[in-house]
Amino acid sequence: MLAVIDYGAGNLRSVLHALKHLKVPDMKLVQKPEELSGADKIILPGVGAFGAGMAQMHKQGLVEPVREAVASGIPYLGICVGMQMLFDVGEEMGEHEGLGILPGRVVRFPEFTDRKVPHMGWNQLDIKKESGLLKHLSEQNYAYFVHSYYCAPENPDDILAIVDYGIEFTAIVQRDNIYGVQFHPEKSQTTGLQILSNFLSL
Repeated sequence: MLAVIDYGAGNLRSVLHALKHLKVPDMKLVQKPEELSGADKIILPGVGAFGAGMAQMHKQGLVEPVREAVASGIPYLGICVGMQMLFDVGEEMGEHEGLGILPGRVVRFPEFTDRKVPHMGWNQLDIKKESGLLKHLSEQNYAYFVHSYYCAPENPDDILAIVDYGIEFTAIVQRDNIYGVQFHPEKSQTTGLQILSNFLSL
């Protein structure tokens, strides 16, 4: 069973539409800890602010159950803020504790003179390592981004792909059963659907 976590701020409609397009046979929206029971994969979509998302996850009692599920080996895919929450600390609107599953921080883009923040639109993925999450992708893969903060992992081995937007930043992470994408695969057409399909077939 695929558990899609609904903490009230996720980009659920687009994610669910993409998953239905992929004909996921068994999927459940999860709002309470007990609803995670029986899940063999977890997706945490996200839009909005890191701190507000973590506050809602705590309010719904989902933080420890998600940590425990990931520690037990259940594959987890975080999307946008759902990826950012994997890390220790987010700096958006003050410092906020994350899930602490991957070491690192979520920091704001610098003030650029030649481009806008948020980083919004299509950008090319620079894949650094092979992974089951990235099977069957072409050499040139573009994904759709909307964010002002990016993940800065402490461990370079956790980085699967980067993107250049004035600076190079982490676009995809993986450690064992833990995956995260900073972009929105549900809005990234063929590339995004392939990544979601790969995750579902892990």
